[in-house]
Amino acid sequence: MKEMIVNDIMDTNFAKISVDIPVVVASKELITKAALGGPVVDANDKLLGWISEQECLQVSMQVAYYNERVAMVKDIMREDVLSVKAGEKVLEIATKMSMSQPKNYPVVDASNKVIGVITRRNVLKAILSTIE
Repeated sequence: MKEMIVNDIMDTNFAKISVDIPVVVASKELITKAALGGPVVDANDKLLGWISEQECLQVSMQVAYYNERVAMVKDIMREDVLSVKAGEKVLEIATKMSMSQPKNYPVVDASNKVIGVITRRNVLKAILSTIE
């Protein structure tokens, strides 16, 4: 069996979120891409943080209730983001994901530019494909 690496299974059609947009706009992007979260990037696609549906939901409830746009992505994004490299082994990522580590990781190149996202679903699907 060929050992899979992140590059083989990562999603390259992911929700890429700009740091300077309203949270409700970011929420729409996550929904459009059917993503639980997405990397927050600068104009050069460098990783700045991560925003999830959970954070977006909290802010969107405030917008719906108060009818005000109360937050920008930069106000609520997590900046302490773990990332992975495209050449990492999928089974090593699977081990991290099966513990308390995040269920989604941005995939970055050597210059910290986001090139994809890998999720538990990507990893599970890849593992199942080797045993079916």
